Amino acid sequence: MKINILFILKNKSKTNSKQKCSIACRITLNKKRKEFATGQFINPKNWNPKQQLVKPSEPDEKLINTQLSLIKTKINRAFLMLQVKEESFTVEDIYLQYKGEKTQKEQGTLEAFKRYLESLKKLIGIDIQRATWIKFDYSYKHVKDFIKHKYKRNDYPLNKLKLQFLADFEYYLKTEKGLGQATINKMIQRFRKPVRIAVAEGYLDKDPFMLYKAKRTKNNIVFLSPEELKKLEKHEFSQSRLKFVQALFIFCCYTGLPYRELMDLKQRHIIVGFDGNKWIKMDRKKTSKLLSIPLLPRALKILEHYNQDGYVFPRITNQKYNSYLKEIGAITGIDKKFTTHMARRTFASTVLLYNDVPLEIVSELLGHSSIKITQDSYGKVVEKRISMEINRLKDCN
Repeated sequence: MKINILFILKNKSKTNSKQKCSIACRITLNKKRKEFATGQFINPKNWNPKQQLVKPSEPDEKLINTQLSLIKTKINRAFLMLQVKEESFTVEDIYLQYKGEKTQKEQGTLEAFKRYLESLKKLIGIDIQRATWIKFDYSYKHVKDFIKHKYKRNDYPLNKLKLQFLADFEYYLKTEKGLGQATINKMIQRFRKPVRIAVAEGYLDKDPFMLYKAKRTKNNIVFLSPEELKKLEKHEFSQSRLKFVQALFIFCCYTGLPYRELMDLKQRHIIVGFDGNKWIKMDRKKTSKLLSIPLLPRALKILEHYNQDGYVFPRITNQKYNSYLKEIGAITGIDKKFTTHMARRTFASTVLLYNDVPLEIVSELLGHSSIKITQDSYGKVVEKRISMEINRLKDCN
């Protein structure tokens, strides 16, 4: 970044009563100019534009040259002070710094993101869960690290964002952070939120990322087949902790409850429905959508065993739950990565879709915010089910 300072005569053809014209100063930065009057006047004939000096023939030659030199020194000092701050600035900011006035600071990308985070934080417990805010904060930290890594600065001007910024950010997350495409897509999705708000608030004329398209990812849904689920149900564990986690996992295979709702399940959430059967009725934390799940016989049998007052099941951390599930997978010999979420996927696939339950009902039972999420996640499962039925018809013929 280079600054250019030039003194020029203004209105040489229109001198004042003393046949003198004013000297102006022109600052140029990144092809942008700022001109202002120096308060000095000379006879146009006594100006040396090449040397940027007043000729000795001018009566106040030494005083005027000293003043011009002082102005140039102060401008250079203002330029250096703005550079030290490691923040974006304009030629107008240099002039304001020179005058000792507050600079017209450009809105920064991180500044806009931080402001959005602060407003989002106030909605925790009202419209969003704390986990949602943490995910946005996580994205903010990665954007901050990227700007420091790529541009060697503490922020990046919001109005200079281009589509290439996202391409470079994506490359950085892959190569420097080792993140997968699905995680990167989510991170960029969250980063775009404060950018859109900046457009709405007038900080940006248009969305610089309007033409961005997230790269598609292969969404492999891992679930237990009917045979594997039966194998797990029949296995007798000797350790009580594994018996307990086995029960929790099987219960989720027949209800589709996520871990958080499983731990939050209370007696008041289990009601007798309009059909005389028992249902789970509770809000899903992630989407704030009401879960209405009919209790199948296998789930009811587990409930009878763990029928505690208050919370239905004893408390267990997600970390321990997943750790014990790995042991269960190894002991049963089922060669799949057991996780808390696998049970939910087994409910959607093996228990529902493999038994001809329509996709829109699966979406409702899972508490998805839209059927598109269900289609994106379980479309392949539906295709597999169709293929199985077609093959069955072929065998019959």
